[in-house]
Amino acid sequence: MSITASMHARHLLLKEYRGVLSTHSKAMPGFPFGSVVPYCLDAEGCPLILISRIAQHTHNLLKDNKCSLLVGERDAADVQAAGRLTLLAEAVKLEDARLIEQAAQRYYRYFPDARDYHTAHDFDFWRLTPVRWRFIGGFGAINWLDEVALANPFAGEAGISMLEHMNTDHAQAIAHYVELAGLPTESPAEMVGIDSEGFHLRIGQRLYWLAFPTSCNSPLEVRQALVMLARATAWPAVGQSSA
Repeated sequence: MSITASMHARHLLLKEYRGVLSTHSKAMPGFPFGSVVPYCLDAEGCPLILISRIAQHTHNLLKDNKCSLLVGERDAADVQAAGRLTLLAEAVKLEDARLIEQAAQRYYRYFPDARDYHTAHDFDFWRLTPVRWRFIGGFGAINWLDEVALANPFAGEAGISMLEHMNTDHAQAIAHYVELAGLPTESPAEMVGIDSEGFHLRIGQRLYWLAFPTSCNSPLEVRQALVMLARATAWPAVGQSSA
């Protein structure tokens, strides 16, 4: 499996969970307005954000929904050499009750504290619908990309069932993934998301995405990948066979 620029960009989007949302300022016309927002990806692989109705960026989006989201590698020693991704998007507020419920169910797994202020205050879910992507993978590795987002086959009930099973019955395997990947161990890890290319763990308030060695397109393939990782002594490189 060759690692394309689109895959590198998508993996960066999956590994990070916050970025700088830039909108067109309503108060200062002609000026961009940047603010930090957390995000997770929806069933179509697009960033999903939860923002207050009284926030400046919300007022800006209601006037002009064109925006960008800048995501960079966390803790990078050299920001010029680090990967960064800019998504040019049109923000769409979720209005359908079914879509809002699905968004909330997914978002709360990633950011459980959001449940309190979402219900107590006026917050709305917005989807950043991609128009184009700009990915810089380091010095000279610059790409304009049209396709980065990838639909998640496990965003529904099948994925929720797998997460519940792993967290309830396989805490030891999850702890092994944490050790194998060299992640912090100060708090127990919880698996909060699965997609075709990897899975998310939440440790305390931080999120970590770990890649499967090969893409998984069915629950059986996910199970095989997780069993292989539970038996591994080192994290396999992406593209390595799980057979």
